[in-house]
Amino acid sequence: MTLDLSSLNPAQREAVETTEGPLLVLAGAGSGKTRVLTYRIAHLVGDKRVSPAEILAITFTNKAAAEMRERLSGLLGHIGASWNPRSMWVLTFHAMCVRMLRLDAQLLGYSANFTIYDADDSKRLLKSVMADLEISDKVYPVNMVAGRISAAKNELVGATAFAEKAKMPPDKAAARVFAAYQERLRLANAMDFDDLLVNAYRLLAEHEDVRRAYQQRFRYISVDEYQDTNHAQYRITQLLAEAHRNLMVVGDDDQSIYSWRGADIRNILEFERDYPEAKVVKLEENYRSTARILMAANAVVANNENRKPKSLFTSNAEGEKIASYLAADERDEARFISGEIERLMRAEDRSYCDFAIFYRTNAQSRSIEDAMLRSGVPYRIVGGTRFFDRAEIRDVTAYLKVVVNPADEVSLRRIINTPKRGIGNTTIDKIVFHAREHGLSFESALREAVDADWLDSRARAALLGFVEVLDAMRSLDGDLRDLVEMIIDKTGLIAALEAERTEEAAGRADNIREFFTVVSEFSAGHDEPDLPAFMEWLALRTDLDSIDADEDDAGYVTLMTVHTAKGLEYPVVFVAGLEESIFPHSNSSGEPAGLEEERRLAYVAITRARERLYLTHAHSRSIFGSTQHNPPSRFIGEIPSEHVEASGVGSSGFAGSGYEKRGDRRGTFGHGGGFGRGEAGGRVFGSGSRSGSGRSAAGSGGRPGGVIGGGYGNAKKPGAASGGAGESFSAGDAVDHKVFGRGVVKSVEGDAVHIRFDRTGETKKLLVGYAPIVKIKE
Repeated sequence: MTLDLSSLNPAQREAVETTEGPLLVLAGAGSGKTRVLTYRIAHLVGDKRVSPAEILAITFTNKAAAEMRERLSGLLGHIGASWNPRSMWVLTFHAMCVRMLRLDAQLLGYSANFTIYDADDSKRLLKSVMADLEISDKVYPVNMVAGRISAAKNELVGATAFAEKAKMPPDKAAARVFAAYQERLRLANAMDFDDLLVNAYRLLAEHEDVRRAYQQRFRYISVDEYQDTNHAQYRITQLLAEAHRNLMVVGDDDQSIYSWRGADIRNILEFERDYPEAKVVKLEENYRSTARILMAANAVVANNENRKPKSLFTSNAEGEKIASYLAADERDEARFISGEIERLMRAEDRSYCDFAIFYRTNAQSRSIEDAMLRSGVPYRIVGGTRFFDRAEIRDVTAYLKVVVNPADEVSLRRIINTPKRGIGNTTIDKIVFHAREHGLSFESALREAVDADWLDSRARAALLGFVEVLDAMRSLDGDLRDLVEMIIDKTGLIAALEAERTEEAAGRADNIREFFTVVSEFSAGHDEPDLPAFMEWLALRTDLDSIDADEDDAGYVTLMTVHTAKGLEYPVVFVAGLEESIFPHSNSSGEPAGLEEERRLAYVAITRARERLYLTHAHSRSIFGSTQHNPPSRFIGEIPSEHVEASGVGSSGFAGSGYEKRGDRRGTFGHGGGFGRGEAGGRVFGSGSRSGSGRSAAGSGGRPGGVIGGGYGNAKKPGAASGGAGESFSAGDAVDHKVFGRGVVKSVEGDAVHIRFDRTGETKKLLVGYAPIVKIKE
């Protein structure tokens, strides 16, 4: 049975059936590129009888790779094609590089059990290197040094070449750190994320037998999100595709927004120069957004000069006009957003998960969070502290890392006195000095220190106890779940936390126990789960891989930066802070290339919306301790006026509770933002008062059509009180929250209470009088 391609549109089908030679697929936002990628591979395997082992599919997230494997299984199973999904490489760039390096790392001076250092591990090592070199992190911040080293690696520039080009003091300092940092990584048998790419490239470029083996194996290669590739990824792709040249790259130059982390838009713009025989297919039909949203997106991005010409279209309905709201300040902007969410929840029977709020920088979230708390709207911030970034979980993973790779210096130094075992900084410094003096790894120096005469007997006894823990952990055997449990038991981490007898410590111990669930889930989803594979899986996870993965998130509005939002979509999107110097950002708007990337970022933000789009900006904004008065973003002005419905307020100092009766338009706006006094005109939206029946008493017009009253004054929202007038909360009180469930008050701070909720184990800060919390009378 052949694959049914009748559901594809003509452009999609052309891309799927073009299997030989270089192919550039320009896939506009929401145009079904994942569908094209999977159908093309299924067509190769099912119809062209290509072996899955001869296909390499590179994605940009683990989530996308998993989704592609699942879709392929469905498509190939439907037509009765026999295939082994494990024989096909469907991986991210970094996962592909790790797989290559596990096989041949010894050719580059590493052992196969090398550790992958994440950003936190890398910065810890950089700080240690800078201290050794007596380079002040006050003068040369570690983030600056890390950024320079990372940029060099992405360009395939090594430490020696970087030093030769360094002219200015910051570059010279970074060059010294670069060389020492790489040596310390080598001694630790570790690679950072950039090294994975650099070393995979070295394998292919410097070892002809390795290169030829991969070139002959992978007859068909596809790369998703090609506009986001950096120079190292570009060169790896070129080397792999050199023999057969059956390379399909899929991307959208209009969504190239990651130059700050090395992405080079020239890779996609100059694909036809690299492959003159390349065929180009444009996917321009959008299946996501309304026609008005697409017309706005097209109009904005058309102002960029360095782009491939294309224009999105759709058969979807025209849809609502785009709402542009001018706020008095960032507080008014935030109150408008929370009010509109509440209004649409009632008027259109929506769920909180239908809404997303995007902003250009993380600093903008504070006022939005405050408004969400005041209005009782549950929210989550994508990009906050992940479960795997919590201190106690990093302690656990550090122990597991040193079981796999004994030479891992960063992990050893993290756990050497965690839990406390009497090994102080002076002892650690002596071990480090001994390691540097004799060219040893940290672990080798540690073992020598147990019998050294340059430490006192108490320090040697403490070190001996630690070494015995390490040896005991490495001697354990069993299936992955049992092994991890036994290792954690040997560390004494849970016992130490329980001995503290505090709620915070108990919560941290619970998090470690929750880690066992992670291990079980990994074991269930992998055919041969072992500790090295599990550690690799943990290292390659990204925050984006877990977005929307938790069913509990259905009850939350999502807040995130626009960069994080790429690849996602929501029925209703708010883009906040559309002002000059904010979005476009002042760091990027001063030169053409930077401004074009900011415009592409605006295009990405706009095309995340399926049904409704709000663009908000403020007359004045307090940010980083100062008040700015910025004009509206040029991107708003680039949208044709017939697609926009503008509204705004003079100030949100509304003379009333903010829950006015239906049709009441008399509220007077106070002085603020240079708007002066005036009367409210148009509908009053925002949060309405509740009648006895629980139905909203606010106006429920369709879209914002005039001035919108927002302020809450000092009134408490009916139906969301703290348990009655005068009721107070104290630490230890049991409470119940309408959304988060039961919890315990941990502390009180003015009008705010910090509550640890039983269901999630998380502590949230809520405002008394606004959040729907009640005290439970035991």
